[in-house]
Amino acid sequence: MNIGLGLPIDDPAQLPAWARRADTGPFTTLGLLDRLVYDNPEPLVTLAALAGATSRIRVQTEVLLAPHHNTALLAKQTATLDRLSDGRFTLGIGVGGRPDDCRAAGIDLHRRGQRLDEQMTLLRRAWSGKPYGDDIGPIGPAPARRGGPEVLFGGFAPAALERVGRFGDGFLGAALPPRHMSELFRSVEAIWQKYDRPGRPRLVAQVSVALGPQSTVDLARRNLRGYYEFTGHAASMENGLLTTSDQIRQTADALFDIGADEVMLYCWAPDIDQIDRLTDALF
Repeated sequence: MNIGLGLPIDDPAQLPAWARRADTGPFTTLGLLDRLVYDNPEPLVTLAALAGATSRIRVQTEVLLAPHHNTALLAKQTATLDRLSDGRFTLGIGVGGRPDDCRAAGIDLHRRGQRLDEQMTLLRRAWSGKPYGDDIGPIGPAPARRGGPEVLFGGFAPAALERVGRFGDGFLGAALPPRHMSELFRSVEAIWQKYDRPGRPRLVAQVSVALGPQSTVDLARRNLRGYYEFTGHAASMENGLLTTSDQIRQTADALFDIGADEVMLYCWAPDIDQIDRLTDALF
């Protein structure tokens, strides 16, 4: 049973302690979200530090908003993180949708999907060791995983699912109940077959959790509302927060039943003792 932990962003200085405690337990992956105009730590820098603080557990962006990044630099950063972590890095990737993030990054909100497609072609080229472009040599270092780190695409739009078949290794679905997640999983599998990809896509599901005293739950709710406020659906996201051992266990079981290879439990409050509570609830 592959269960990962999404890391809270309230206090970046606490995250190495979260990582070390999780590394000694049964959890498989540490995930970290991405925003630009927001009070969160930069994920690639942070995950590099966490990879250095651990020896077993994987590290994952959940998801990195690639269009905000310079593509050549992103190729080097992700290959470096994969190499430093000895192949323990997964690049969860998406387009984002916050206008303020796009303005700060200097990109066109309406071209971010097209930009991501262009970026993926260049990233795959760079990770393979080929010249980056005309009159431009290769960008090193070589990643630990041949061809580049594992890439999971996140999102709900048809174009996001299509990218799994075109460029990815799998799909990361977030904040949906199992019955709706199943529809996305089946769509991804059909797209995988359409592109005649070997094997099967890796399927990862993310749910929001807060397990502990009422103060932990209340802070998680506030953080969820703040992060998703721009969508107009913050109340719905908050209502999806799982706050009991039974809810978390039953939802994880349902997601595995529909084909999830891993379930990420995203912790929206910095109460580190949630690691032990979740371990007791699930293992």
